[in-house]
Amino acid sequence: MPEPGPYRLTFWRAFFFLTLAAGLPALVVRYTQGIGAVSNLSDEFPWGLWIGFDLLCGVGLAAGGFTVTAMVYLLNLKRFHAIVRPAVLTAFLGYALVIAALLVDLGRPWNIWHPIIMWNPRSVMFEVGWCVMLYTTVLFLELSGMLFERFGWTRAVKVQRVATLPLVILGVLLSTLHQSSLGALYLIAPHKLHPLWYSGALPWIFWTSAVAAGLAMTIVESNLSARAFKRQLELPILTDLSRILVVALGVFGVFRLTDLAYRQALGYLFEASYESAFFHLEFLAGVVLPFVLLASEKRRRNPRILYGAALLAVMGFVVNRLNVAVTGLETAAGQRYVPAFTELLISIFIVSIGFAAFGVAVKYFKVFPEEEHAAAPVPGLPPERLAPFARTT
Repeated sequence: MPEPGPYRLTFWRAFFFLTLAAGLPALVVRYTQGIGAVSNLSDEFPWGLWIGFDLLCGVGLAAGGFTVTAMVYLLNLKRFHAIVRPAVLTAFLGYALVIAALLVDLGRPWNIWHPIIMWNPRSVMFEVGWCVMLYTTVLFLELSGMLFERFGWTRAVKVQRVATLPLVILGVLLSTLHQSSLGALYLIAPHKLHPLWYSGALPWIFWTSAVAAGLAMTIVESNLSARAFKRQLELPILTDLSRILVVALGVFGVFRLTDLAYRQALGYLFEASYESAFFHLEFLAGVVLPFVLLASEKRRRNPRILYGAALLAVMGFVVNRLNVAVTGLETAAGQRYVPAFTELLISIFIVSIGFAAFGVAVKYFKVFPEEEHAAAPVPGLPPERLAPFARTT
């Protein structure tokens, strides 16, 4: 079957253009008529889908950037080097889209620059804002080598490579701070957030779950990019990564149950309630099931099971964050929050922009290592045999 040309209308291209056609007018309405015209947010429920999904999930799913770079540059696990750039690119786009979503959610988005000069160091949100700004900058600097390579700026490439280790260390510190601080935001609601999710350990719960979600998202992204760009899947690398994901899921699961037991909240799991149903969905489908699937070496080596288990872990993480931001607060608010269709539409629009930006980056920059290695011929080796070596280095 011939490859689709640059102007051929495929299903996903059609879907992207449809989201543009529907999302842009919704944004115009939001900025001309106010946030109430496109959302079901209220004084009783001021944080909804755009905070729960676009922000909390977006930041957590982008954690693959700091986890993979830490493994490669700090723990010296060089076998994961091939997935560093895709992971960092995914993280950068994730944070950029989080900022874009925040501009949609803020009641007065034109004031987003205030924390830069109006400091309130006692505010958790102030710390989150600064860390997100700084870490987004760090991610861009980590990716700048691709830009320098594209334009042949060899001296700048060398400088960027020297700066990589300090940038990775700074990125790990900043990401650790704000991943945990997002959980700390909800510490001010002890009587509003349901006991299944409220805990003094929320910062640690958010951080450990983000590590697992970042690893799972890296596996999902590798599978999707292999299909989209007709690349061979880096199965040996992803199999090794899934071993670490199993440990991360196990640590998070044990920590979560131990915290519930310590707070004497395990009894809520056995109630026939709205909240317990969503907790079971989050924990059983998003933690226990992928842990069981990936616990076997044989199953980890199966690409379909590997992808399916990682996707379950990602979906479980999304449900967890929505439970904290929405489900766990509904009873205290005295109402059920259902996002408006335009809220969903704008979120889909933002995610579509992220996928499109990833595709453009892959087309014009050396995101995947085989492209970089292909430019460096190996003496005595035919060009058609370069790709397998590039994938395994």
